[in-house]
Amino acid sequence: MTARKPYLRHLSSADDLVTTYEAIRAGFVALALEKNRRATPFVAQARALKAAASLAKTPTALLKIQEIQMALLTAAGLSDKAVAHLQAEDKAEAIQGLINNFLDPAGENFVEELVFRFLLTRGDTLGGSMRNVGGALAQRKLTRAIISNLRIAGKSYQWLHSTSNTWMRMADDDSDIELHIRGLGWQKGKQSRVLIYNLTVPLIKNNVDLCLFKCGPSDLAAKEIAKQVYNSPEMYIGLGELKGGIDPAGADEHWKTARTALTRIQEAFARFGLKPHTFFIGAAIEKKMASEIWSQLESGILENAANLTDDNQLASVSRWVCNL
Repeated sequence: MTARKPYLRHLSSADDLVTTYEAIRAGFVALALEKNRRATPFVAQARALKAAASLAKTPTALLKIQEIQMALLTAAGLSDKAVAHLQAEDKAEAIQGLINNFLDPAGENFVEELVFRFLLTRGDTLGGSMRNVGGALAQRKLTRAIISNLRIAGKSYQWLHSTSNTWMRMADDDSDIELHIRGLGWQKGKQSRVLIYNLTVPLIKNNVDLCLFKCGPSDLAAKEIAKQVYNSPEMYIGLGELKGGIDPAGADEHWKTARTALTRIQEAFARFGLKPHTFFIGAAIEKKMASEIWSQLESGILENAANLTDDNQLASVSRWVCNL
């Protein structure tokens, strides 16, 4: 029975899917720690700005310190993206506005005011990046679980670097690679497998969190060949939704989004007479939501599911993915 229903390897009822209070608490702590980690560069920049700006005797004298001009624009409330679209005269006007409206009125405390306003803008930048932090942490956790399964099985793997977009070979020390990963490739017997994160699937014209292909990294190395693979419905083995948000208040909305995406996937592939494996992994799963997921598992609409915060469930679903 478990071969046909893989979720029964780690779930016995809908209740097993529900996120515990302890897991929610740990999730919020993890988010706080990640926020602090991401804030560290901004704090360091603010310290450097304060040291450099302290050389100026007046706010106007800041204009003569060439190395802080970009920081002055930030303190003026301009994001890096906005600065890229401005002309030199626009930038000068923004900095002058900062000096006239905020730094001059601050008197001898103008340096502290400058640093404060710099951090306000950087805080907005941090807030924007934190909106997707749950998904990033979830991807890292799942990646580490998959790599662990491959390692204990004695299998080597390759991984796709998210920045350089190049495939890297497994190293003896693979600590922290989950921070920079966009895909994983491994062998299942004589067959190649590749898992790609956050791919816009041409067949459904929407982003899918997890796509498993029956091909190897070399088949995706060239852009044109990769495009052919992504456009071929028969190349898809499994597709899954991964929701890392831990706030119970948003759990139902995450599931509705995932459910819609999974339904769209099933309908699109059904038009080609195909039924790839579909699965859901979520961090915040409430009781009502768990019942609905369980119902879809029992009826075969969904093939597998797991709670991201339960290590045993995550290990089981990762092992299943590795063996598809």
